[in-house]
Amino acid sequence: MSEWKEYKFSDFVNINPPVRLLKGEQYSFVEMKDLTDGQRHCYPNTERELSGGARFNEGDTLFARITPCLENGKISQVKGLKNGSGFGSTEFFIFRGKDGVSDNDFVYYLSRWDEIRAFAEMNFDGTSGRQRVPKDAFNNLFLNLPPLPEQKSIASVLSSLDDKIDLLHRQNKTLESLAETLFRQWFVEEAEEGWETKAIEDLIIFDPREKVSSNIEYTLFDMKCLSDSSMAISEGIKRTVNSGSSFRNGDTLLAKITPCLENGKTGFVMNLEEDELARGSTEFVVMRAKEGTSPYFVYCLTRYSDFRNTAILSMTGTSGRQRVQTVVLKGYEIKYSKKAMDRFHSTCHPHFIKIRQNQIQIRTLTSLRDTLLPKLMSGEVRGKEN
Repeated sequence: MSEWKEYKFSDFVNINPPVRLLKGEQYSFVEMKDLTDGQRHCYPNTERELSGGARFNEGDTLFARITPCLENGKISQVKGLKNGSGFGSTEFFIFRGKDGVSDNDFVYYLSRWDEIRAFAEMNFDGTSGRQRVPKDAFNNLFLNLPPLPEQKSIASVLSSLDDKIDLLHRQNKTLESLAETLFRQWFVEEAEEGWETKAIEDLIIFDPREKVSSNIEYTLFDMKCLSDSSMAISEGIKRTVNSGSSFRNGDTLLAKITPCLENGKTGFVMNLEEDELARGSTEFVVMRAKEGTSPYFVYCLTRYSDFRNTAILSMTGTSGRQRVQTVVLKGYEIKYSKKAMDRFHSTCHPHFIKIRQNQIQIRTLTSLRDTLLPKLMSGEVRGKEN
């Protein structure tokens, strides 16, 4: 590694580079919730008139500087910006490669390396719950880093894995969207007058009872395991659990506390072992299909905007700790036809099977990428120079 060189991080990476935007103009806007741990790219979900916030260009790395967002892995390269520029949360650091010094894609992977994240977390400053990393902290971070050609080779290796992961995520998003569209069409827009109107407690079991033991290790899933925008549930950990929710494959998990519900945290359980019982947060509403109800119907219902709005409007409690009233959800009414339910299940079943297969591939590729990244960054495994 004689050709590797020691750099001060702030000399190697352009931190918060200037971006010229015009007041009064509309630009792509990226919020913290648009970033997902483990997914390389983030995309704007709206446009806003320029106001205060971090400014960035296409391909820049957005690095959360506030707790708990940094610990939760909110670090992504931004894509899909209108005219190549945008702005976003004030809680982002913007990282960009320096001409002749560092490769922009390598900078992204460097920022995801545990050495960088751990250093940033050790330098949190401020009151509990609102701690932030000061920009000048990076003046005290020194790293041994490769020359530009090897940086590009390292980024290429990791990018090839992320490209495959991204493709699988996009396939799953398409399949989910198709199922949600069919749900709206068949049970809302095209529901026939002669169909029954059912309260969903006739179709769904809420928080099903399960026999559990405090002496057995279960796979535990906390709130951060749920995605804001998809059914995917990240891996849990094995441990003994004294309290919490219980669920199995085919159950839907709906966050019942603010702001998790408003942010979209909802998951479909499909990666447990056969007949495995898992445990989770006390802040989940567990929804299980009754006999004759498709579990895919249950998940799509929880993504349906009218149902979600009903859940949000039912919330009670003190500010910042409001929770859904499950009794209100049980009374939610929807048009029902057994023929339509059976048709919906048979149509969506292959889509959900494909999603499950893709999720398994995503976990395998993610594990490989996360194993390679620190080895490449430390020089334990060498990238071939171009």
